[in-house]
Amino acid sequence: MDFRTRLKLTKHERYYVATGAVLVILIIILQFVLFPFLGEKKKVRRSIQANEQALRELISLSSEYMALKENSIDIEKAIAGRPGNFTLFSFLEKQAGRSGVKPNIKYMKPSTSINRESYNESTVEMKLENVTLEQLVEYLYLVESPENLVGIKRISIKQSRGSPEYLTVLMQLITYIK
Repeated sequence: MDFRTRLKLTKHERYYVATGAVLVILIIILQFVLFPFLGEKKKVRRSIQANEQALRELISLSSEYMALKENSIDIEKAIAGRPGNFTLFSFLEKQAGRSGVKPNIKYMKPSTSINRESYNESTVEMKLENVTLEQLVEYLYLVESPENLVGIKRISIKQSRGSPEYLTVLMQLITYIK
């Protein structure tokens, strides 16, 4: 028995059924093939954009890392070039004597070192009272020493209360040690 003879559809009805079947098949193809494909295509594009951004950040971090690594090598060379008995406290005291501000030192407080990967930070907090601007500039010139790897981390300068021509200076100096 033939399917067409059993249903006894007219030509017009068969046309509607065929059109409906084609529409159902198209909807199924759209719903389960085309729309998921387009959705995945959008996800892939977003993923590519996110990965490109991550790659740009990685390249930036890589160049920053290389610069820091070179800086670390320079620090290690400077540390190796200093005398073996170098201490920040004695260096600052010696430079204070050379610049003439040693009598103006109110206090010097060395602080504990902060551990880094290959070196430690050593800091000294120092307060100078009743120094002239010229004395301060000379002292800072002697203290900021690239060859000894000494620098100023923080500084605060105020006019002295009793004499405006004198200054009170609070500073924190830093160096790196092995």
